[in-house]
Amino acid sequence: MSYDTNNIFAKILRGEIPCHKVYEDEHTLAFMDVMPQADGHTLVIPKAPSRNLLDADPAALGALMATVQKVARATRQAFGAEGVLIQQFNEPAAGQTVFHLHVHILPRSTGVALKPHSGKMADHALLAQHAEKIRHALEA
Repeated sequence: MSYDTNNIFAKILRGEIPCHKVYEDEHTLAFMDVMPQADGHTLVIPKAPSRNLLDADPAALGALMATVQKVARATRQAFGAEGVLIQQFNEPAAGQTVFHLHVHILPRSTGVALKPHSGKMADHALLAQHAEKIRHALEA
């Protein structure tokens, strides 16, 4: 399978679709998942095109994981979470639905269930507030 330059994350990277940005550097972009399974559910993507982990340039993976760690720490702090769930899917059989490499960061607390992936978009004002909380934690 080849990389589709018209996937939603490629469009976000090109500025064709807006996002609630949390963090950006030369190699990566982190933004709020619009269908969150937990408050603070964030996605981190490489700017380099790759369908998933299986075809990614190893250098892009290093930059991606450094950003995942940075954003996961900030997300945990911003939401007072006891831990963070990191998820990454490769190909449809494994649950991948957007074919641009991405990593999910979900703040977790004991006894709080994940919301189902309903396909329904969250309130954008709330997503903007969550992004601000994480950006503030990144600056601390």
